[in-house]
Amino acid sequence: MAKHRPTALPAANLAASRLAFGALVLSLATTIAACTTGSVLSLQPAVDVGSPTASVPRIAEPLTRGEALADVQPPDFSSSETQVPEPVEVQTAAIVRPREGTGLQTLVPSDPYLAGYPRIDPPLAPKGNYLPADEVDCRRELKRLKVEFVDLAPIQDGQCGIDHPVKVSAIGSVKMKPAATLTCAMALTFSQWTKNELVPSARRRYFSGVRTIKQGSSYSCRKIAGSRTLSEHGKGNALDIMSIELANGKDIDVRKPGFFAFRQKGLLNTVRADGCQYFSTVLGPGYNYDHRNHFHFDIKERRNNRVACH
Repeated sequence: MAKHRPTALPAANLAASRLAFGALVLSLATTIAACTTGSVLSLQPAVDVGSPTASVPRIAEPLTRGEALADVQPPDFSSSETQVPEPVEVQTAAIVRPREGTGLQTLVPSDPYLAGYPRIDPPLAPKGNYLPADEVDCRRELKRLKVEFVDLAPIQDGQCGIDHPVKVSAIGSVKMKPAATLTCAMALTFSQWTKNELVPSARRRYFSGVRTIKQGSSYSCRKIAGSRTLSEHGKGNALDIMSIELANGKDIDVRKPGFFAFRQKGLLNTVRADGCQYFSTVLGPGYNYDHRNHFHFDIKERRNNRVACH
């Protein structure tokens, strides 16, 4: 029986096999070369810390010259369906370099008021504070006279106090320094006197308006000197005027003027006498030592509407 001998491969098949082997080697070399570039680094996942605005992407260190390629795990390209995933874009807030003029320091200003925080001021009148009808009408009249005022919280200080106080800072263009804490009734009476008597008298005698009324005492819890009677200051019904500054800069001191100060004496005598038509009490220099340097005006209620004008 004859022995079987293997059939020799045709020359054409041998050449084709060698060509395919060479193509495979070339393909593997290209793949390995591609794996050593930065495309492998983009496959590292970002660190998830719970919030996309706070997560920080992992930044891989570049390969050193002596690092072995075997340490890098290339993707599996054995299947034709394998695709290289796209790099994941992660939004960051803490490490992204801000554009010019939008640095993180601008998000937290040193002054909290500049960041839109509500300013904390002492409360004035409580919200929903009930005002009787006469108090409402009084405030309406103050606004008609262009009086600048704010409502304050009720004042309770033993036997002193004001149920519905106001704080007056100006009467039209005439400033009140310092601002006076009064009852609305006293504020209205004084505003009417200022507009109807004080300002016109100053224009007639000095050809100038009034810039500032300088007061020495409005609300103050005290008794009348030398008595046990509560002062009208303790009720918010009194105001002491120390001096009057005119618009031309001249300061009219209420203290008794000199003998030759005719215009000043004329102005003070006029506004003092006219005050008796508005207030129930008008006291000033010449009445006693305590009133030597100011005018005292109040709206004290007396029997038969008596007026004390000295």
